[in-house]
Amino acid sequence: MQFLEDRIRKDGQVRPGNILKVDSFLNHQIDVDLLDEIGKAFYEQYRDEGITRILTIEASGIAIACAAARYFHVPVVFAKKAKSRNIDGEVFTSTVHSFTYGRDYQITLSKKYLGPDDTVLLIDDFLAVGKAMNGMLDVCEQAGAKVAGIGICIEKGFQEGGRILRGKGYKVTSLAIIDKMEDDGTIVFRKD
Repeated sequence: MQFLEDRIRKDGQVRPGNILKVDSFLNHQIDVDLLDEIGKAFYEQYRDEGITRILTIEASGIAIACAAARYFHVPVVFAKKAKSRNIDGEVFTSTVHSFTYGRDYQITLSKKYLGPDDTVLLIDDFLAVGKAMNGMLDVCEQAGAKVAGIGICIEKGFQEGGRILRGKGYKVTSLAIIDKMEDDGTIVFRKD
């Protein structure tokens, strides 16, 4: 989507190691008008899919998922990165490897918030190698929930995550796909 690509060009920062910082508008400080446009874009793609839940992982995906849920009029459920004492009852769990932090962590979701009657839209801020998304897909499989699609704000198209998910038959909607990031800060977006 041009509006997101323009904002990434304007305020995104390329860092060594193929890191793109968008913390000034998307995942630390949030531009709520931009977030609303993102939510609307996901709604336009999936409005006829019978979505009953939007699922994400804490923390960066929560605001994005909430913006989309506003249009779908469904709850947002988020997998926690650590099992806390306030999660009671049975839970779904999956192991996820974080590219950003270079470590594995367990995601946890209470079984009372996701089940076989649900049609889910998965949402996250970034897609690189797809480990976080695979964890959410695993949780949906455990719950027996149907995955209608995957909504991603920024996909690193030069990494394998999107290609693998699409190859498995998932509908992946990435609002901005980056084909290359240069050390000088140049960002090349995919034009389909």
